[in-house]
Amino acid sequence: MNKTKSRKILLLPGDGIGPEVVREVKKIIEWFNKNKSLDFSFEEELIGGASIDANKIPITDEVFYKSLESDAVILGACGGPKWDNLEFSKRPERALLKLRKELKLFANLRPAICFKQLVDSSSLKPEIVSGLDIMIVRELTGGIYFGEPRGIEPIENNERRGINTHSYTTGEIQRIARVAFDLAKKRKNKVTSCEKSNVMEAGVLWREEVQALKDKEYKKVELNHMLADNCAMQLLRNPKQFDIILADNLFGDMLSDEAAMLTGSLGLLPSASLGLRDKKGKIRSLYEPVHGSAPDIAGKNVANPIATILSLSMALRYSLDLPKEADLLDASVQTVLDDGLRTKDIMSVGKKEVTTTDMGDAIISKLK
Repeated sequence: MNKTKSRKILLLPGDGIGPEVVREVKKIIEWFNKNKSLDFSFEEELIGGASIDANKIPITDEVFYKSLESDAVILGACGGPKWDNLEFSKRPERALLKLRKELKLFANLRPAICFKQLVDSSSLKPEIVSGLDIMIVRELTGGIYFGEPRGIEPIENNERRGINTHSYTTGEIQRIARVAFDLAKKRKNKVTSCEKSNVMEAGVLWREEVQALKDKEYKKVELNHMLADNCAMQLLRNPKQFDIILADNLFGDMLSDEAAMLTGSLGLLPSASLGLRDKKGKIRSLYEPVHGSAPDIAGKNVANPIATILSLSMALRYSLDLPKEADLLDASVQTVLDDGLRTKDIMSVGKKEVTTTDMGDAIISKLK
């Protein structure tokens, strides 16, 4: 096989368990280079609290520009109690928000898949979650997290007021809805769009614009509208009624975390944040595990690297145009779980507990 054109991957290990799980991804990238005649070039840089400690800011301009030039960015985690007392605008998480906003990563894809080997790890009954495969499509650069005005201001009687603005435009709504509808055509042709149109004008607009796009361009896709609080309830009652859930930034954040816990562990779930393809077909992207920095277990070599490894798989599939390699990596993860290997978060009776490093090495052994 001839070597493909070099693809740049930027690794941002970040904080907490981030460096440990990204280390396993780096080993897999090196394996693909050596054994599959691929030619990935990769660099590691600081982000979040690690960057604050070294550079006094969550992300430097140099690292930001490297992310612009990369074919894919893979992030470990940002944040931790060490930096909780910093001014809000200077906290580690601001680096992540800057990347999402400045790279125009408007579409967040978060699969919630219940692995057959781990059905008993879910807090719900096996018959409720067995075979679960949901994709949550979350709008990522608009809504209440970015709306203006925002802030905290003094008011009368020695009190203060906190302000955040929830706003969306037609273009922002239809752009993310189009991602959901296009994905639906490759899955079960079904989208559930969630908002709070009963109490929010922005929710009314969301519902109307999603419906208008469906009627105009996606007549064959089944579309259901659901209030976001009802969706939260239905995810616990009957999650397999859903295939693709489309939601704004705030509700998508909450619903995707809830859906993630249906599967038994946050340590298993990847995510992709994507922009639009440019004229050359290149897509700006950021891939990260759903779990946070987990400072309580950082440095102990017990974190589950599977979510970060599957984030690399999503990068292979969506940004690097290597679906066969993505399938191979996914299959290797499944085989290791079939063999009964478990990190601490998914350990159960009769299985073998392994370290972060052991899990990464086992997955590489199955790639062979």
